[in-house]
Formats: sequence, C-alpha cells, structure tokens
Amino acid sequence: MKAAVYYETGPPDVFRYEDVPDPECGPGSVLIDVAAISIEGGDIGNRAGGALATEPHIVGYQCAGTIREVGEQVTERKPGQRVVAVNFFGSHAEMLAAPWQTTWILPDDVTTEDGACIPVAFGTAHACLFMFGRLEKGESVLVQGGAGGVGIAAIQMAKRAGATTLATASSDAKLERLTSEFGLDHGINYTQMDLVEEARRLTNGRGVDLAVDPVGSTLLGSIESLAYRGRCITVGDMARGRRPLDPGVLIERNLTLTGVFLGAELMLGDGHAIVQGIIDDVAAGDIRVVIDRTFPLSDAAAAHAYIESRQAFGRVLLIP
Repeated sequence: MKAAVYYETGPPDVFRYEDVPDPECGPGSVLIDVAAISIEGGDIGNRAGGALATEPHIVGYQCAGTIREVGEQVTERKPGQRVVAVNFFGSHAEMLAAPWQTTWILPDDVTTEDGACIPVAFGTAHACLFMFGRLEKGESVLVQGGAGGVGIAAIQMAKRAGATTLATASSDAKLERLTSEFGLDHGINYTQMDLVEEARRLTNGRGVDLAVDPVGSTLLGSIESLAYRGRCITVGDMARGRRPLDPGVLIERNLTLTGVFLGAELMLGDGHAIVQGIIDDVAAGDIRVVIDRTFPLSDAAAAHAYIESRQAFGRVLLIP
C-alpha cells in the first residue's frame, strides 16, 4: 500500500510518499480500506518531534473507510461496513488495522469525510466540557483556539447546553464565522487584544466559569480568565510552547486545573458510548462537522504545512 511516512521527525517536508507493507489484521482487529484521514493536533506534534513507533513511521490517530477484513475473534464488525477508527498511529495510509473496540459504525446520514472528523475532536470537546469541566446551563465557558476542530465542537456543545460562549481566534473573519454559523456569543481576536482583560470585560469583571485550552502556550491566560472557583481544562499543546506554571495562581482563587486525555476514556472509561452518541447527533443534524480543505495523501507535507500556517477553519483531510 501507499503511505505518507517519515524516517525522522521535523518540519512537514520530512514526509515521503512510499510503498510500505500492508498492515496485518490481528485476532481482535479490523482491517480498513481508508477513504478519509482527519489530521489531528497530535499528528502535527508527533511529526514535529514525537516518538517513532515504527520505521518508517506512519503517523495518524484517526481515519474512516470500509472494513476489508475482520480478525478471527471479532463478531461485532463485518466486512463492508463503513467505520471511523482511532488508533495510536497509522492513519496516514491507504489501509489501517485497528482494534475493533476503537471503531464506530457510520450511519447512512453521516458521510465518510464527516465521520473521519468526529471521535477525537468531538469526543475531546465533550469530555472537557461535561465529564471533567462539569459545565452547567447558565455558566460561561472560554474556548481557546475556537476555529480548530475541538474548538468548533466545544462551541456547539456548550451553546446546546445553555452556556454563554467566549472563544479566541487569530482573525476577525474566523470569529465572524463562529458567531454567524455556530452562535458564538463573544469572540476574542488574540492578535489585537489582551485575552484576560477582554474575558473579564465580557463577563462584567467576574471571569469565566470554565476554560477549555487545547493550545498549551495559552494556559496561563486561560487560568487568569477564570472566575473565583473556576475550572480550567488543559487538553493539548497545539502551539508546542508550554510555559512554566506556578501553582500559586490556582491557590489564590481556589481554581481547579484538570488534564484530559480522550484515549484514556476510550480504553478505561465511557468514551466509546459518548462518541457513538455524538455520531448519532451529527447524523440527526444537531451538530455540524466543518471541513476546511482536503489534500491527496501524497501531499501530506502540504496539508501539515497548511495547518501550521493557522489558516484552517475546521478540519483538514487527506484522501488516499
């Protein structure tokens, strides 16, 4: 099969488009003919400087396609079903072998492209807002990186729950789309204004009840934007530039900082059922997936570079 691989980490041009051996379908796995690959924030970070589980390494958490083969122990899936799959690596390829437990069947009302974008971004947003953020109706939430996959999902879910939403983005155009298309209450262009001052102004000096931060380098600002007894969720490092954090900033106002990793919930918690519910919501039209652009798998380097340019609004896909 063809795959986008690299032999060392670094900038997007480390990618090579090469023939590699087809993956083997283990006893508890399914083998998928990949039709759409959603590039996740973790994929960018791994390519830039993460561990290489294989050599050459095939990066990628998430993709969707059609099951070609099921392992001998698998009774819950069958060939021909359209599924979205999450795995620790291997999505940037024409085929993927993944445990059947981290696959979800896509209903007819969900396209393969949309399905490829759902579990990680939307499952993460749900976990941040509700499982660990304990967001309630009438509260306020700040979403860092509002135009990203997790951000767009979080804004929609928070609005549906009756919360007041604030979000950051790098341009007024992105914030206008978030407002007009997804009902964002307050947009903050972090290139033109001070985040903490604006968040407090928009909440009448109180601060937000919850902050969701998938960016990493913005974590201190997220914490300082909180109201008394506010909660902050750190869920990623998209900017790959974490700052040292003095625990004193939490103690002074009885704040809570929680780290979230969706993978742990998929393996140990209720993550699988939650993702299935979100897929059903997408099928019903209650939540929207936003795809910014698609690139051929052979242009993985260009796709990663586009994401790093911060131009994207929503998800960027690779198509084998």
